[in-house]
Amino acid sequence: MRIGIPRALLSHSYLPLWATFWQKLGHEVLLSGCTTKTTLDRGVKLAVDEACLPIKIAYGHLGELKAADAIFLPRLIRVEKRAYLCPKFMGLPDMLRAAPSDWPPLIDVKVDLRRESLWQVARAVGKFCDAGLIAIWRALAAGLYEQRRSEALLQSRGLTPPEFLTPLPSGQSSVLPPWRRLRLQLAARADLTPRPRRLRLGVLGHPYNLYDPLANFGLFRILQELEVEVQTPEMLPAPLLERWAARLPKPLFWTFGKRMVGAAYYWLSSRQVDGLIHLLSFGCGPDSLVGELIQREASRRRRVPFLLLTVDEHTGEAGFRTRLEAFIDMLRQQKARAGKGRPPWEPA
Repeated sequence: MRIGIPRALLSHSYLPLWATFWQKLGHEVLLSGCTTKTTLDRGVKLAVDEACLPIKIAYGHLGELKAADAIFLPRLIRVEKRAYLCPKFMGLPDMLRAAPSDWPPLIDVKVDLRRESLWQVARAVGKFCDAGLIAIWRALAAGLYEQRRSEALLQSRGLTPPEFLTPLPSGQSSVLPPWRRLRLQLAARADLTPRPRRLRLGVLGHPYNLYDPLANFGLFRILQELEVEVQTPEMLPAPLLERWAARLPKPLFWTFGKRMVGAAYYWLSSRQVDGLIHLLSFGCGPDSLVGELIQREASRRRRVPFLLLTVDEHTGEAGFRTRLEAFIDMLRQQKARAGKGRPPWEPA
């Protein structure tokens, strides 16, 4: 079969696992193209008005996978035992079926890793293609290997997923996963090696906000042009994030919110960043709470500047860039005053 995987939502986090899994079972994987304005416009027409920007983008990506025999879109509830994902992920398959479109059937296996193991999830996925238990086991092992290898690459190289996931044209089958081709390309691409810069920023947000080329409005490209070094939660090991997030008086119930808090607390405590940026989709309730927690901690510790960027389909790139450039200019002025022995908050 031809299995379609939309390049949206948690494919930015778990694409190595599931693309490898389907390929090892002998199926062709079709990835939708990178998000464009056309993708968003298509999604806005199909999705309900109350949906956030990433959900509308997901609607648009499914429209590019009509050549697939089925679309893999699991019903995500929990990817760890004590935390949930966004409630919209749970009902997304039902929302998509109700949309007026003719895309292929959805493979919406439930993923709840509190009640069942990843092996049980893989067995449920394998039933859609009548795969044997041994084949499913081997495919899952290969997928987990690629997933762990890609996560290790993010942490050891300090890269973001768009920097090493080779984009594929819309509807094109991947003979080899794009992260496997990296072994042949990485040595020849010296521009991927992080260079020391004057400013270092911690950038927070859900992966489907940070790493989508349209949802982030060119955030990483702009920061690169401004010669700013970027740190993201995906560049830190999961046990470290868990340990620092546990410093909250009460544990967070949201997986990505907990990772953002852990990363922010670690950066602030170790003084590894000059400022924090939080990219937030308009209407995201959990993220609004998480952003407030991080902003208060940044203010309490050592007056670390904090910038909140809220985006939706109406956000203009010019205004987005202006706010970002003003924030960087402020940081550089603050650093210059601190170098002259003045308090950072004292006017020049």
